[in-house]
Amino acid sequence: MTALVARPIAQRRSATQRHALVATSHTRLMMLMLLFAAAILVVIGRLAMLAAFSGEEAKERVATLEARGDIVDRNGAPLARTIDAWTIAVHPKKIIGDKMEIAAKLAALMPDRGDQAWFYGQLTRSASFAYLQRRASPALVEQVNAIGEPAIVFARETQRLYPEATLAAHALGFLSTDGHGMSGMERVLDERLLDPAQAGKPIALSIDTRVQAAMESELGRAMGTFQARGGGGIVLDVHTGEVLAMVSLPTFNPNRVGKSGVNELRNITTQSVFELGSTFKPITMATAMDTGVVTSLARRFDATHPLKVGGFTIHDERGDPKRWLNMPETLIYSSNIATARVADEVGPERMQTMFRKLGFDTKPDIELREKGRPLWPTYWARTTTMTTAYGHGIAVTPLHLASAYAALVNGGIWRPATLMKVEPGHAAQGRRVISEGTSARMRQMLRLIVLRGTGRKGDAPGYRVGGKTGTAEAAVAGGYDHSRNVATFAAAFPMDAPRYVVLAMLDSPQGTKETGGWKTAAWNAAPVVGRTISRIGATLGVVPDARRDIDVSDITPLLWQAPGETPVDGH
Repeated sequence: MTALVARPIAQRRSATQRHALVATSHTRLMMLMLLFAAAILVVIGRLAMLAAFSGEEAKERVATLEARGDIVDRNGAPLARTIDAWTIAVHPKKIIGDKMEIAAKLAALMPDRGDQAWFYGQLTRSASFAYLQRRASPALVEQVNAIGEPAIVFARETQRLYPEATLAAHALGFLSTDGHGMSGMERVLDERLLDPAQAGKPIALSIDTRVQAAMESELGRAMGTFQARGGGGIVLDVHTGEVLAMVSLPTFNPNRVGKSGVNELRNITTQSVFELGSTFKPITMATAMDTGVVTSLARRFDATHPLKVGGFTIHDERGDPKRWLNMPETLIYSSNIATARVADEVGPERMQTMFRKLGFDTKPDIELREKGRPLWPTYWARTTTMTTAYGHGIAVTPLHLASAYAALVNGGIWRPATLMKVEPGHAAQGRRVISEGTSARMRQMLRLIVLRGTGRKGDAPGYRVGGKTGTAEAAVAGGYDHSRNVATFAAAFPMDAPRYVVLAMLDSPQGTKETGGWKTAAWNAAPVVGRTISRIGATLGVVPDARRDIDVSDITPLLWQAPGETPVDGH
């Protein structure tokens, strides 16, 4: 009996324990389910927050772009516009078709975007989303849609469009992903372009697309011919400081700025500083005359032999006349020796004063934020004064030099450069740096350099061009790279009544068979200026007239030229 009674009790206890274990298991399972659900809710909440945040960012970007005003050139031609466009994108993980076949079709429709390999890379990305084309036309959208791949999606999106692509890219700049200016005038004018009060009113720059296109074309052609590392070009109004063309090569496309590197984005004309060689010699001559150090153009300086100062020797190019040279001859033959002797008499204080008047000790005076600081000598020894006189030992930007030449020929007034269109009568007052009389003499001598000197290949028939070549070895850390040079030609036209400065510079050009191996400014930079002036002169209202010219009759008797004596094209 006892055993019979004990068995049911044991069975009841076992059943009770099983029920307890089941209940415990259920409780634990419920807790796990609740924790799992909570985790899911946290993830979903986080995704929702991110989606909302991204959506707000996208809305803000669209709103910013929609409100952004247009930028036009001085004649009203559009340079930067806000447009509605189509965007073509893909969800790589959702593709159901053959990716290689789809990539081939996309490459055929959008060859400028990439080849088949590039598109295949986009279609096989680990990311969940990738852009294939922005600013797409409705026709292109229709063609891509006909491929029939549901993972390729389309959307309308507000975009900033630069209709001229690379034209004036460094002057214009580009936008950040949030629709704000990152460089160039897009950055400078950011607040004005977004100002509701300015809605519908495009902002006009000083740039002339016709002039810009001509300068870019000629400089790019020379870069290719002479295999140069880079190039810079400027066309500047000598009376207002307006920049009609600003060229920096290599360039970039602001519509696709993500594909550009540091070299392409750098503005050579305002950010890069160079020793610009003999282009400084007219500045030295003007300083000597304006300060009364040299009172007669007929005064001669000894260039019969190299000039030794301490352990330093200043020499001229092989083939230059080894004789005493007067002021016009010093420029025509581009004599380092004679220029150094002039500067020695001018002295360091007066040379520095002139350089400071021209802004050579500060960043270039223009609206852009992308500006380089000149390399100013820390100590002005006697040799420093002599070498800076012919453009060595001091480094400035091409824009510095263009503004200086404007002052040399416009009557002696230096004005800041500007990328904004200047209405008549509203030019900056500027400051006087040389007298009107000195400026008149400089116009004569600059014209003679082109007629008889190293600037002959920079002439443009009928446009009365005057200017100066400059070739300097490329400065590198600790000295100079003797295998490279910087070739520059700074000019103005028409010299009987100057209106524009035109400057071209090539970084590290190479000699060619056609130039006899010469890689100096007389052979590469000067022709760029001459061809550019021939293309833009009439457009700018300067009528070519071979019967007119600046009067140099009171200077030509000073010039002595032996039979067969011709200035060397090596400066």
